[in-house]
Amino acid sequence: MQLDVESLRTYVAVLDWGSMTRAASHLGLSQSAVSWKIKRLEQRVGRPLLLRDGRDLRPSNDGLALLDDARAIVEIHDRAVQRLSSSEFTGTIRVGSNEEVGAARLAGILGRFRMLHPAATIEFVVNQSRALAPQIDKGRLDVGLLQVTEEEVLPDDVVLWTEELRWAAHRDTLYDEGIVPLISYGSNGFYRPVSEPILERHGVRYRYTITAPSSESVRAAVDAGLGVAVLAERFLTGDVVEWSRSPELDPLPMACHIIRARPGDRSEIVDTLIDAIRGEFFELPDRQDVSGSSN
Repeated sequence: MQLDVESLRTYVAVLDWGSMTRAASHLGLSQSAVSWKIKRLEQRVGRPLLLRDGRDLRPSNDGLALLDDARAIVEIHDRAVQRLSSSEFTGTIRVGSNEEVGAARLAGILGRFRMLHPAATIEFVVNQSRALAPQIDKGRLDVGLLQVTEEEVLPDDVVLWTEELRWAAHRDTLYDEGIVPLISYGSNGFYRPVSEPILERHGVRYRYTITAPSSESVRAAVDAGLGVAVLAERFLTGDVVEWSRSPELDPLPMACHIIRARPGDRSEIVDTLIDAIRGEFFELPDRQDVSGSSN
C-alpha cells in the first residue's frame, strides 16, 4: 500500500473545511478532482474513510485513525519543500496589523513566510487602524492590515472582506432615552469618528463611559449591559442585539478590511508577502475565526 501526499492533503482538507466544495476551493481544485482523490485514497486503503451524515461528512473509524498520521505526513512534506524552495530575499520588511483583521492569524502567515525567506527580517507591529494608516503613508511600515470605510479604500488596496456595522446593546438595557452611555475603543479606534457624527446629526446626547482596547472587552461590556457600542453585525448574538434607537439614525458605513502597502515603488519581497496574505485570507470560507480585537 502506498499513500500519496496530495490525496492525504485532500482528505485532511475535506474534514477541516467540512465539505468537498470548500476543500476544492481551498486547494484550488475542482470538486470532481477532490472526489476522485478521496475515491483513489479509499481504494488504496481498501475501506471507506468518509461517511455522509445528512449534508455533513465525518470520518469513519478507519478514517479517524488515519487523520493524525495524514496531518503529520503533509506537515513533514511541506516543511521539507519549504526548506528546499527557500529564497534569497534579504532586507527588512515592516508589517502592521490590527486585531480585527486577525493579528494572530497574520503572525502565523509571517512565520511561514519567514521559513520560505530565512534571509529576510520581519518587524511586526499590532496597533489600531487609525494609528497604523499614517505609519503606512509615511513609509514607516511597508505593509498594513487595517480597517477602513468604503470611502477610504485606495485604488491599490486589497480588500480582504467587508461587513456591516451595527449599533449594539444588551436586550434588557436598551438605553432608549436620556444620555446614552457609549463603549469606545479609544481616540484611535476605527468606530469613534464613524459613530459620533451620526449621533450628533440626530441630536442624540452621549457620553463615553467605558474605553476598552479590544473587541473582546467591548463585547463583554455590551453583554453586561454597560452601554451601547458599534460592532460588526456578526457579533450580534445571544443577549447582544441591535440597539432599539438605531432605525432612527443614519446607517453606519460598511467596514472594509484591507491590505495596504506604503506609497511608491515596492520591493519584490513586499509584493510576495502581500500575495501570501491575500491568498491566506481569500481561502477562508467565512469570517468566524477572525474574531478581532483592537480596531
